[in-house]
Amino acid sequence: MMIKEIILGIYKISLSIIMWVPLRCFRVLFLRLCGMKIGKKTFISRSIDVRIPYNVSIGNNTVVNKKVLLDGRCGKILIGSNVDIAQDSYIWTLEHDPNDDYHEVKFGDVIIEDYVWIASRVTILPGVHIGRGAVIATGAVVTKDVPKGEIWGGVPAKFIKKRDSELLYNLKYEAWFE
Repeated sequence: MMIKEIILGIYKISLSIIMWVPLRCFRVLFLRLCGMKIGKKTFISRSIDVRIPYNVSIGNNTVVNKKVLLDGRCGKILIGSNVDIAQDSYIWTLEHDPNDDYHEVKFGDVIIEDYVWIASRVTILPGVHIGRGAVIATGAVVTKDVPKGEIWGGVPAKFIKKRDSELLYNLKYEAWFE
């Protein structure tokens, strides 16, 4: 048990240092060395928090902005291609069960399909599946699955309207010193 705690401590210290380096190639290389799958032309901003990187997979042309939390502690996070995750968003695979007498936890994988746009300060809870091309509005708390091509917002997030886009773009964010 002691060795596991030492390795985890070294990872946390390394993460906090590497994720502030203003060269994305170092951040991506470090996360890949830790087991995270990261696609081509994917941008990982500074100051993100990745918990258990080998449980996180990100597709091609995806943007993960600053202060995003990817919590892979008790489940997998599968993020598709051309996904835009704005700053200060949290993706959780673990939470406490508010209905449990002993404050136990519940967990589940989070799946975010291609062309999803997650606006700033969104929280996505364990076990959620967000369908292709969906949009999650600023400040939303996503507690259940979001069907493809729908725009959801609020606390808890609810359907607002259908997205009117053919999703023909490829995200291309390539800041060298970001």
